[in-house]
Amino acid sequence: QVQLVESGGGLVQAGGSLRLSCAASGGTFSSFSMGWFRQAPGKEREFVAAFTWKGSITYNGDSVKCRFTISRDNAKNMVYLQMNSLKPEDTAVYYCAATKLYGSKWDYWGQGTQVTVSS
Repeated sequence: QVQLVESGGGLVQAGGSLRLSCAASGGTFSSFSMGWFRQAPGKEREFVAAFTWKGSITYNGDSVKCRFTISRDNAKNMVYLQMNSLKPEDTAVYYCAATKLYGSKWDYWGQGTQVTVSS
């Protein structure tokens, strides 16, 4: 069983930066594709970025791609999401997820970390 624990959320002003971290345990981290999702109040959860076990990186749209950076450290079983130039519309609960089969369902989820961007 894989456990994922996010950290690094908080309150930041528009234009600021945050770095989210996700610590994984209970599995062979390097064999998992890792992703970040977010869910804003009243909205469905949406994909933000993924870093596959093969090393491919995907972002959800140009707005995210030009401001966010996903990275992973297989030696530390960690995945990160560096978020710059934050906007109020980035306010959401951010979730870390893991899957053995990228493109299929995500098997494991963290509890989420709140990111609030004030205008």
